[in-house]
Amino acid sequence: MQALYYVGPERLELRETEEAPLAEGESRVRIQATGICGSDLHAYHGHDPRRQPPLILGHEAAGEVVEGALAGKRVTMNPLIVCGRCAYCLAGHQNLCSNRTMIGMTRAGSFAESLTIPDHCLIELPDTLPSVAAALTEPAATALHGINRLERALSRPLAEARVLVIGAGAVGLLAGLMLRQRGVRTLQLADTNPLRRETAEKAGLEVFNPREASPEADSFEAVFDCVGAAPTRDMAVKAVRPGGAIMHLGLQDNEGGLDVRAITLKEVTFLGAYTYTPSDLRATVDLLDSQALGPLDWVEVRRLDEGAEAFAELAAGRTSAAKVILQP
Repeated sequence: MQALYYVGPERLELRETEEAPLAEGESRVRIQATGICGSDLHAYHGHDPRRQPPLILGHEAAGEVVEGALAGKRVTMNPLIVCGRCAYCLAGHQNLCSNRTMIGMTRAGSFAESLTIPDHCLIELPDTLPSVAAALTEPAATALHGINRLERALSRPLAEARVLVIGAGAVGLLAGLMLRQRGVRTLQLADTNPLRRETAEKAGLEVFNPREASPEADSFEAVFDCVGAAPTRDMAVKAVRPGGAIMHLGLQDNEGGLDVRAITLKEVTFLGAYTYTPSDLRATVDLLDSQALGPLDWVEVRRLDEGAEAFAELAAGRTSAAKVILQP
């Protein structure tokens, strides 16, 4: 089969490789659509020591089971492989599993014609949900998980809050669309990339360039940092109202400090959210299938053999697509 390998910083190669043998309790999935994640870009730059080359990246995928218990079924998948036995798994917090591994990190990922994955990671898809849309399940579930966690921290319903989303990449854009779907009336997105701002505007969201106009201080009850960099953390702390909440979803860097004095004096709730639970993924499939997030025409589809070029363009900020989907 063909697979796109990460072979070193900013180096990807399309290679012919053997399919992995199928272990007990696993299925083989023929990939029909797979998305490029920000964490894949992080690895591409050589900034993720967990992803060691040579490695097939990719963990946002949809396809058809060709061998295994669900043979013939269309599926998306939970890229987190969990034990099901630890205290976190038993409490329903599988995303925090003490023994978790992950496709595209500790084993071959989805930038290939097929992959193997445990049966418990598979989620059947309705016939009405196209594979390209289904490949958005993973990033959309990340946004959903973060929204649900933040909403529980607010004293009033989320729909009544003034909300700021920092970053109009896939997770930020999907968060914005979900928040609008939940009835949030005052919602702004911030992004420095003019192409991404244009995409967000076409999706019907209000967006601004924070380099030209900083968000008003103490003006948002809820802030979602979907970038996770020192400047965006600083922006979030300044923009959040006293008594408000910040959801930190992005993982761009771990540099710089955090204004804990402001967080303390403003009595701000600062939360992190890591990935999603199986319930989040299934709820996201239903949400995508309902088309409640509107047309997904901001997704760009390319062939797998164009993957290296797509990575280079994403890294340089030369594409307006909030999500690039590769198809083998």
